[in-house]
Amino acid sequence: KNLKENNNRDWFTENKPQFQIVQKKTKEFYKTLMERLKLHDSIDAFKFFRIYRDVRFSKDKTPYKIHFSGSFSRATNRLRGGYYLHISPEGSFLAGGFWEPNKEDLLRIRKEFEMDASEIRAIINNKTFKKHFGKLEGESLKTAPRGFNKEHLDMDLIKMKQFIITRQFSDEEV
Repeated sequence: KNLKENNNRDWFTENKPQFQIVQKKTKEFYKTLMERLKLHDSIDAFKFFRIYRDVRFSKDKTPYKIHFSGSFSRATNRLRGGYYLHISPEGSFLAGGFWEPNKEDLLRIRKEFEMDASEIRAIINNKTFKKHFGKLEGESLKTAPRGFNKEHLDMDLIKMKQFIITRQFSDEEV
């Protein structure tokens, strides 16, 4: 909250020791979360994102991000996708799925949906799933991808380019 109000280099330099203490604790939390995720999924990598913003091509020239974030990658030799945790006052969330699948994975997913989307439909239409994650989100094409029947019953899924679910958290929950 303080950084949001004082997003400038002078203030950050003066308060960097305090930031480093909070950053260290937050990294430890992310590492603990990775170990917990490993109990349920094959996680092979963890990345904690830097606080510094790339402002070269941005209209917003504030130098620092006002959140902590990290990603957890699934064992990519066998599995794809991953998880992302964003911690920010009044804006924390957990996301999972495929953010930007490579073209081979995207084609494979679309082909599977074309053959039979009943399994994914059962998941995303499940009452408990909807309660915790809402709906499947992500960018979509405006029309059917090349090579697919535009009249296919599951075209809403086939057109998708990303497959993401999110869960928002209040500051109290965080």
